[in-house]
Amino acid sequence: MAKTFAVSRKNQERNIMVNKQKILIVDDDSNIAELISLYLTKECFDTMIVGDGESALKMVDSFSPNLILLDLMLPGIDGYQVCREVRSHSNIPIIMLSAKGEIFDKVLGLELGADDYMEKPFDSKELVARVKAVLRRYKAAPAAKEQPAIKCVEYPDLIVNQTNYSVIYNGKTIDMPPKELELLYFLASSPNHVFTREQLLDQIWGYEYIGDTRTVDVHIKRLREKIKDHETWRIATIWGIGYKFEVRQ
Repeated sequence: MAKTFAVSRKNQERNIMVNKQKILIVDDDSNIAELISLYLTKECFDTMIVGDGESALKMVDSFSPNLILLDLMLPGIDGYQVCREVRSHSNIPIIMLSAKGEIFDKVLGLELGADDYMEKPFDSKELVARVKAVLRRYKAAPAAKEQPAIKCVEYPDLIVNQTNYSVIYNGKTIDMPPKELELLYFLASSPNHVFTREQLLDQIWGYEYIGDTRTVDVHIKRLREKIKDHETWRIATIWGIGYKFEVRQ
């Protein structure tokens, strides 16, 4: 019996190794990068460390990470430029890391397509929790394929499909990061229902966001830049409360 258990244990460990998710850590401070790698390795993640933006862009293709932890202050190509370049061809989740705590820096990072923003110094447990939360959201798309129900809403000139994470607007496919699409789908699937910013944070982010609710405003702004008001529907602001997907009869 002991031998059988030992073999089974080895098989389980082998499966864990095969299924490890890969995290690309981009930070020119080797001490911080190694510390982050240590935290994530303990949580059974496979990590890769690079110290500059150019190397990061190369590793996105060769390492194929499931998530990128991206420092803003990098030699050569900075974190903003790396984020912009990655977003031009990929929806890989990105969590920005920076000692810059100004609202402007956070807003800019989110506007460029980052999925989250953490200010240094940060707590190791919070970092791991955020990595896991972002990955859970990103994995929702392939999981939905196993379900018979298709998560899709249709309006004149707009189709939002959360099953395959696609948006068709005016007959054209619109590139949209996961969080933006999830926010649009959530609003559009409950037409004329008003949601507070706190409710939207809870539904879309899935955990208590450290900071303020401006992240919702940032994502709404990005959605409005891509999806303009239609004569029969629009994303409406309810001043002092939040937002709704307004459908006009």
